[in-house]
Amino acid sequence: MSERLSEAQVSDAFHSYLKSSLTQAKAERLLDTDLLSSAEADLMITGPALCLYFAALRCTTSPPSVPLPRSRTSVHIDLSSDNCPPPFISFLQVWSRNVPAIQSLSPEQNHDLARIICGLDPVSNVLHPQLNRIAAELRAVAIEISQRRTFQDRYASDLQAAIDGGGGVSVQASFVPPPMYDPSPSPSPNRSPGSVSKSLPPPPAPPRSEYLNAPMSPTTPSRAGSSRSVASSFAPDSPSSPSFAVDAPAIQLIRETLYASLADVISSHRHIKRLLVQDPPRAYFASVALAILDVALTRTTSEGGEVVVIGVLGAHLTLAQCPAPLRPFMCELGAIGAAARAAEEEDTMLALEILEGDAGAELPTPRMERMRRMLERGVGAEHRRRRSSAASSDSDEDDSAEEESRRRSIQGRAIALANRINALALGMTKLRAFRDRQNEVFKILAGIMD
Repeated sequence: MSERLSEAQVSDAFHSYLKSSLTQAKAERLLDTDLLSSAEADLMITGPALCLYFAALRCTTSPPSVPLPRSRTSVHIDLSSDNCPPPFISFLQVWSRNVPAIQSLSPEQNHDLARIICGLDPVSNVLHPQLNRIAAELRAVAIEISQRRTFQDRYASDLQAAIDGGGGVSVQASFVPPPMYDPSPSPSPNRSPGSVSKSLPPPPAPPRSEYLNAPMSPTTPSRAGSSRSVASSFAPDSPSSPSFAVDAPAIQLIRETLYASLADVISSHRHIKRLLVQDPPRAYFASVALAILDVALTRTTSEGGEVVVIGVLGAHLTLAQCPAPLRPFMCELGAIGAAARAAEEEDTMLALEILEGDAGAELPTPRMERMRRMLERGVGAEHRRRRSSAASSDSDEDDSAEEESRRRSIQGRAIALANRINALALGMTKLRAFRDRQNEVFKILAGIMD
């Protein structure tokens, strides 16, 4: 086996390719200077996803690998599964699986795929059936990459290189990496994690160095990457803008309903409890995503065509009662709830259909179960689990091909929904109404481990 590359080597190569990918996307009018120079949060997903896409187009090896950029004195090295650093192996595996599918597309279909990744409508009237799944998987990996602090610290220079490439008017990229988040493990002595009141006094804002790394904004994809308009609705609060009633009753109801669910999530997921020690920011993010799913499923309904949130104490919050800056969040929460309930119903109907044909048949993993695992552990971990399951299967080739087709269809829809929840979680933690309370909440929830 080849000697493992260092994380720094792979990171340097990725950012070199990211600059060229952003520049190419600008040249192809997938991105423009105004967008690259803005702080629009969806760029944190779009940029890395485009980098993965262009790398797949350039790949010439089988199995797929990525050549590291060469200097005058360096030797040729390909990043492969044999030498990939452990933290990046799951990313490489998901990317590798999609390389053959991307390379089999026609030029028109590839252009549609690039547009979907960028949140643009495809040009073709008839969409290739795999494009949404591929875009969703690339964006899922991009979401995980964008949570790495090393990526956040270098992304502004990547954007600036793309802005400056090709001439034209030079502007400054406005992206600034989010402050570090390093929560204290000490719980509050006088509050239990599950206790939630209707009116909590506003605590002092935590030091900026303790905020969660949350660079992105929610997405409401009719297609896998269609997010630009909704992302702009979740721009982070400007330091100079007035607060929009951070501690108003409506804000408290949404916030405390989510945080009550957050306590249940952490107490019932052993993997997240371990992450609280090993990787607190990742534990917090995964917990928030799972809490959003729980609230969306169990505490949202529709009245007169508008979403209603049912609070922890039974109070109902209508869209009209919600402060305007939070209405996109509330609408997306309701839409996720509707999509998740539809997925649960489809899981049930599929199981009944299979059992009607063969009462002893093995049922596929439900889409909702796949999606929950991805929220908790990431898309790479779910990919490894599926590969392990496929390797142990003794089905014949025809059955395996049919089953794989069905699995990939379910998987693509599961990833798309997980991406939607992850994006909403990231956007929520940027809003002051939630951000200013998260340090206190994390201290309380960390006490669950004691």
